[in-house]
Amino acid sequence: MITHQTVRVHHDSSSERLLALRDALDEAPVERVRLTDLTASFTPRSGGVDGEWALALANLESELPPIVVHRPTLSVIDGLHRLRAARLKGRTHIAVRFFEGSRQDAALLAVAMNVAQGRPLSQSDRAAAAERIVAARPQWSDRAIAMVAGLSAKKVSELRARMEGLPRCERRVGLDGRARPLSTVQGRELAGELLRADPTASLRTVARRAGISPATVADVRDRVLRGDDPVPPRQRGLAAAGRGAREGREPGGRDREERAQSAEELITLFEALRRDPSLRLNEMGRGMLRMLDACALLARDRGRIIANLPPHCTDQLAELMRRYSELCQTFADELSTGPAGPGTLRPAR
Repeated sequence: MITHQTVRVHHDSSSERLLALRDALDEAPVERVRLTDLTASFTPRSGGVDGEWALALANLESELPPIVVHRPTLSVIDGLHRLRAARLKGRTHIAVRFFEGSRQDAALLAVAMNVAQGRPLSQSDRAAAAERIVAARPQWSDRAIAMVAGLSAKKVSELRARMEGLPRCERRVGLDGRARPLSTVQGRELAGELLRADPTASLRTVARRAGISPATVADVRDRVLRGDDPVPPRQRGLAAAGRGAREGREPGGRDREERAQSAEELITLFEALRRDPSLRLNEMGRGMLRMLDACALLARDRGRIIANLPPHCTDQLAELMRRYSELCQTFADELSTGPAGPGTLRPAR
């Protein structure tokens, strides 16, 4: 029997809790609601509903997942295309999972859900959504906002810098819900001392004692091992000229932090595709998702995978990956520019 139950989130919740709520909604009770009772006000899509995309969903034989609705206002948080598809099918009711909270929380949840499932948001919509999150939660860290909006932390930082009238926050709340100082100079210095005293100390232990994130401790550890200052020159207000080539750089001149952010963006994009009904409900789409799942594993754990591979296999694997990368590039070019041939998977529009 369907229960009259909702999912709630505390107004001051961290981005981690917001993302956990997004995932928990998949298990929330389902109710049937009249289409005429529902409205739209939380969509982060500047272009609104895409009629062709809604028609493609309407033509699917399988039942679409329930939409998410803000109970106090009966406004759709996630699922406007499914709502349009239901209308195209002549339905009078639709399956709904309810969220109960403030309008501001509902707007944040709309961004988090639209980034992670259904048709991916455009880059401009993600940027606009990130600006709204910064305005609503200026105390959240750039990385915390980036995970909700599906952008890199660097991009969020650039957007924040251009915004005016934001309150000054001496501390930022990270993905884990912990507030940390905006400047990590002292925390980095203390972490460096702790790591020199005990090189075997865990990242989380040092992070807790130094008041910085485990990711920052990892960067400090790398710097200490290289014999560098645990604090980057730009954080000390020093000119980085002449030192940029070795300050936290990997071979090829790319920053480790930028690589990590890039991996996060890839995983976010994959999660959006993984939840897309038009892919999950056909065999070719499921095959593509299985392939992309392996790629997501590579994005998350590349270093650990390399460290645990048998040495005698590395040369062959390297050659195989180089050739596969060329094939993937060709495939990407065909998806972007070429018409779909027989048996070719094309995204629904």
